[in-house]
Amino acid sequence: MRNIGMLRALLLALAAAAATVAAAEKRKTYIVHMAKSAMPAEYADHAEWYGASLRSVSASASPAMMLYAYDTVLHGFSARLTPQEASDLACADGVLAVNPEARYELHTTRTPEFLGIAGGDAGQGLFPQSGTAADVVVGVLDTGAWPESKSYDDAGLAKVPAWWKGACEAGASGFAACNRKLVGARFFSKGYEAAMGPMDTDRESRSPRDDDGHGTHTSSTAAGAAVPGASLFGFAAGTARGMAPRARVAVYKVCWLGGCFSSDILAGMDAAVADGCGVLSLSLGGGAADYSRDSVAIGAFAATEQNVLVSCSAGNAGPGSSTLSNVAPWITTVGAGTLDRDFPAYVVLGDGKNYTGVSLYSGNKPLPSAPIPILYAANASNSTAGNLCMPGTLMPEKVAGKIVVCDRGVSARVQKGLVVRDAGGAGMVLSNTAANGQELVADAHLLPAAGVGEREGTAIKSYVASDPNPTATIVVAGTQVGVRPSPVVAAFSSRGPNMVTPEILKPDMIAPGVNILAAWTGKAGPTGLEADTRRVAFNIISGTSMSCPHVSGLAALLRSAHPEWSPAAVRSALMTTAYASYSGGSGSSPLLDAATGEAATPFDYGAGHVDPARAVDPGLVYDLGTRDYVDFLCALKYSSTMIAAVARSRVYACAENKTYSVGSLNYPSFSVAYSTANGDGGGDSTTVTHRRTLTNVGEAGTYKVSTSLADAKGVAVAVEPMELEFTSAGEKKSYTVRFTSKSQPSGTTGFGRLVWSDGKHSVASPMAFTWT
Repeated sequence: MRNIGMLRALLLALAAAAATVAAAEKRKTYIVHMAKSAMPAEYADHAEWYGASLRSVSASASPAMMLYAYDTVLHGFSARLTPQEASDLACADGVLAVNPEARYELHTTRTPEFLGIAGGDAGQGLFPQSGTAADVVVGVLDTGAWPESKSYDDAGLAKVPAWWKGACEAGASGFAACNRKLVGARFFSKGYEAAMGPMDTDRESRSPRDDDGHGTHTSSTAAGAAVPGASLFGFAAGTARGMAPRARVAVYKVCWLGGCFSSDILAGMDAAVADGCGVLSLSLGGGAADYSRDSVAIGAFAATEQNVLVSCSAGNAGPGSSTLSNVAPWITTVGAGTLDRDFPAYVVLGDGKNYTGVSLYSGNKPLPSAPIPILYAANASNSTAGNLCMPGTLMPEKVAGKIVVCDRGVSARVQKGLVVRDAGGAGMVLSNTAANGQELVADAHLLPAAGVGEREGTAIKSYVASDPNPTATIVVAGTQVGVRPSPVVAAFSSRGPNMVTPEILKPDMIAPGVNILAAWTGKAGPTGLEADTRRVAFNIISGTSMSCPHVSGLAALLRSAHPEWSPAAVRSALMTTAYASYSGGSGSSPLLDAATGEAATPFDYGAGHVDPARAVDPGLVYDLGTRDYVDFLCALKYSSTMIAAVARSRVYACAENKTYSVGSLNYPSFSVAYSTANGDGGGDSTTVTHRRTLTNVGEAGTYKVSTSLADAKGVAVAVEPMELEFTSAGEKKSYTVRFTSKSQPSGTTGFGRLVWSDGKHSVASPMAFTWT
């Protein structure tokens, strides 16, 4: 018996060991960065070399292991590898880096008027006729497009430029032919299917067709054609049009039901740059990571090197601090603000009190004008989280025929309404919690509903708890314009400081991102829920996903008006002309933060809210090139291998006899990160020096500098020289800024603004100070 027991133990140990080996052998996708110049002479091309490199670490290597070979935004390939194979490959000759694939998530029209570019088709003044040398194609990496949308109408556009190399891939869904507006459509799913298994083609299309709606919305926001009579159920009625209505659009479907995978994103960026896109728009992110391991940052570096501007969303993780995505200085990072348009709805209580919220409900069954019973969801559930109206948590016998108050959080806002409806509820009041404060985002609910702020929600719940027979009704009031103050920084918009490089202020700017009307897919309802059988041509949604394509489209406008400008010059023009305060009356007051109701800061809005009418003539710009970004990486102490991985294996070396400084990067903003040894506010003074160079893109003029500080006690700012004279276009002048401060308690922040002005132009840069 003892021998049998020992044998059983041995067999169990062997089984456990085998399971451990099997787990270790589980394959994942890795991005392999290769040094292009290191290819041995015996290989005819790089693809052959990549295959040989794979076989050198895997006895079972097959063509299926390699997902993509890249050649434009990086040199290398993506492949399915075991951890051991990835480790072995990282040591092979010619391999710069082997990074595991990352999963990214989507950062989910009145704006032309609000931005001051509605007159004259945005311009006949800003945007030359299509078919000229100034033609710009905006490449949108997202969930694809619904090609039948009127936003892709090509009426009035000249033929597609001969230099365009894009393609229209039909896939398996019968994707409609591209035209002179929608000039390209591709899809990339190998990374997605390798990670998640074969695609369910009953639920999503193996083609560029947009099953989700997000990609159609973002691409039409950036460069959609003008469509009269657009609305969502009558809300926001008017002409819907993109920021650059005469620009072309190319879509690259890299996001699927299971997310957006970096191998597919890189393949999409690779194709978009090779096709000839002048602007790339990516409303997606995966948090902040070191630049040498961030696939989007790596792809964006190569795109920028090839004169392509890359615009990305900041993320929807606000209002917490240091929640940003896409923070590389060669990426234009966009946060979200509100419009001067709202969709009010009123919650009228039985005691006569009236609370204002928002709603896009337009169904056939409005609530009766006479009040009906109202209750709090937590009192109609056996779940400890019943207040959140999660699926299956409400008791039908308690909610039937009543208005239900649900708390916002965890599940989607529109899904809570579906839960209430399916339990027999007549309506819903969606109450913000402290996490969302007073920020209101309108939704096309499936039942009569209104979203209210935290204060209003608290008052309504107090009434429900105190009145023995509480009643209410909800009145949806339509569309309201001229709302003030606006813009306000959206509470959901991700904030700084930049955790990867605190010396680079991010986001760069904010743009409209709340309750944005744009084109929609014919495959899904406005809520995106499977139970939503409604179909609409336009939808209203919110997120930095919406603000990003606003800036992408504005960048296309500027690139067409100034084809000679670099991506950095375009970003500088948008940043230095942005505004950070409301004008009017006897003075101005700072932009507000929806999360707090208090003044926002550059950590929330960067340089401020975009002002495209001013950006077309900024006077001066802060320009940057590839070598400047490499020097920035040298200042971060990147090794030559890390730099090569970011910079597509080009031979860039950091000089041993040169002192590199992050503060020398010619960025249009200033972020000063002081290190303090104690937290009592004592200590010696510290001076941080930044150097900048301005390029004249306007007429001759003399610019004088001014600085202002807010909540930056103890900081002294000295600019030298204080006057710059420009005599011709293209002339460059440099200046130095010294920021001196005594040690402050850790966690202290301060802000300010530095402005160069010639009386006509104001070239403004935000200043942010942190003590850690």
